[in-house]
Amino acid sequence: MTFSTADASSNHHSLRAELETLTTEAFRPELSEIDRLSTLEIAKIMNAEDATVPTAVATQLPRIAAAIDAVAERMSRGGRLIYAGAGTAGRLGVLDASECPPTFNTDPTEVVGLIAGGPSAMVTSVEGAEDSRELAAADLKELSLTPDDTVVGVSASGRTPYAVGAVEHARARGALTIGLSCNAHSALAAAAEHGIEIVVGPELLTGSTRLKAGTAQKLVLNMLSTITMIRLGKTYGNLMVDVRASNEKLRARSRRIVALATGASDEEIEQALAATDGEVKNAILTILGGVDGPTAARLLEESDGHLRAALAASTG
Repeated sequence: MTFSTADASSNHHSLRAELETLTTEAFRPELSEIDRLSTLEIAKIMNAEDATVPTAVATQLPRIAAAIDAVAERMSRGGRLIYAGAGTAGRLGVLDASECPPTFNTDPTEVVGLIAGGPSAMVTSVEGAEDSRELAAADLKELSLTPDDTVVGVSASGRTPYAVGAVEHARARGALTIGLSCNAHSALAAAAEHGIEIVVGPELLTGSTRLKAGTAQKLVLNMLSTITMIRLGKTYGNLMVDVRASNEKLRARSRRIVALATGASDEEIEQALAATDGEVKNAILTILGGVDGPTAARLLEESDGHLRAALAASTG
């Protein structure tokens, strides 16, 4: 079957008509001469626009919380959190996934970011990649999805074929699915079990969804990963007790976290970290629970890594 110029023209007009219905693509005539304003005036307008994003996110908090509880339940059984998107949305997913190992000591395979077109698409545009449902399915097949996994399709428009295809493929295989978009009644939300639609309105620059839409997506992805990790016991209060001390800054932070959690002296902290191979959570348990390193490791394993539960067991 050949693809004619008439077919291409028809598809072009169809897509144009579809984009004109999207809030994120709407034109704002009141900003049509923004380039005539001073830099400070433009900055003030942009700042005021950005300030509306948290309010838009707040309207979806019940949906976000329900999605997080579902993710945490599956990850507690060994499932993975997988983001899938194209362009800015895909880059934000990769960014969030890449921050989890140093922050929460997760294995790099536990939180994964997929971007249409592969790693090279992080810095260069890969033509046509976002338009392929099949490419999303192929990328997910390489991960051998299980019902304990979660796939989060991320797309400002809510129509990006790669993101929608990822959710459709994942749902057909029994994985949990979440659709994160910035338009109401999106195809992405409809395809997912948990639809989260953060409607931030038209952008400062028409269709530049790396702006308010990108900020909204970043805020929600922060919530998905961070609160899931809290639910999984990766924190003690608001302390990152699973932080991986992979450089000097993080080693200093590790000692500070132990100090904040225990109030112990520098000498006691150094002894505790030495006895637990530098594991912050274990070191805290040895100090607060009065146990040795091997016992701390055992109690944490029996408590699925939850420090509060391990502390209760050590003193019970």
